[in-house]
Amino acid sequence: MSILVSGATGFIALHVVSDLLKQDYKVIGTVRSQEKANKLRKQFDNNPNLSFELVSDIAAPEAFDKVFKKHGKDIKVVLHTASPVTVETTNYEKDLLLPAVNGTKSILESIKKYAADSVERVVITSSYASVMNVSKEGDGSIVYTEKDWNPATWENCQIDGLNAYCGSKKLAEKAAWDFFEENKNVVKFKMSTINPTYVFGPQLFDEDVNDKLNASCELINSIVKNNPQVEYLLENVKGHFVDVRDVAKAHLVAFQKDEAVGRRLLTSNGRFAYQDLVDVINEDFPQLKGKVIVGKPGTGKQSYGTFPGINNNRSKEILGFEFISLHKTVHDTAAQVLKKEGKL
Repeated sequence: MSILVSGATGFIALHVVSDLLKQDYKVIGTVRSQEKANKLRKQFDNNPNLSFELVSDIAAPEAFDKVFKKHGKDIKVVLHTASPVTVETTNYEKDLLLPAVNGTKSILESIKKYAADSVERVVITSSYASVMNVSKEGDGSIVYTEKDWNPATWENCQIDGLNAYCGSKKLAEKAAWDFFEENKNVVKFKMSTINPTYVFGPQLFDEDVNDKLNASCELINSIVKNNPQVEYLLENVKGHFVDVRDVAKAHLVAFQKDEAVGRRLLTSNGRFAYQDLVDVINEDFPQLKGKVIVGKPGTGKQSYGTFPGINNNRSKEILGFEFISLHKTVHDTAAQVLKKEGKL
């Protein structure tokens, strides 16, 4: 039995691959280049249970066909994590919408063509972005649950990078559920989605800590490095968080537990304001005193009522494990950056 992980080099995907290998699964990871495959093979100490297939462009027609032609009869679980994560673009269709939607459709079509009888479970990495309504981010009276959907359409989500990113997540996830509904009598698999909020936490490998990190962790990295944008972030960033290690764990539970079948698993462990991140870093790393922003310590919670809440009790009940706290996820993220810089 093999498990396919698309986009295996991603921040979340690497933790997923690691957890799978620890549980002795055979893992096939898709990567965009042989160079990336070689790097991962080395990072995972040439684990014999890990192999790679090249998928250079997930948006291309039939992008995953050769993978399923080759391995279709062995793959029992597909974890589709490959999707663009950026808001810094003006080419919304090329950089966000098409890769997200077509990549999701492509992998499902390939399963249908070559592994309809062998793939048993599919887990799609979606996002809280497919749940929330961008235009109501300032409405503290709203409480989102797993049943809510971002109202974005292909046309109206192309206002800016944020709307396009959130729209791409909604449209890709909706395409997956529509595909499943239309083909449930053809394919064998059952499906779930993982919908994380801001994902903090350490990179799986210390060597992958670069000057700029993935979008969520860059919020913390910016504080440690005292980047110019921290003043703006302090005033404008607030939301909900989850640790990457919990998101990875959720991917495994999603295909291991029958209760997760047909579910959108909304992974969040509560609210945060940027001030909260600043407070943890100032509290835990005295060597940064005078070198990083301080803001107004302890005032983060004052903004919690100014943006929507989340009730994901059902998801937490299904997942069945205790989520990592905000303090720990911020500490571990910052500590890894400082370690890489030789300051810890």
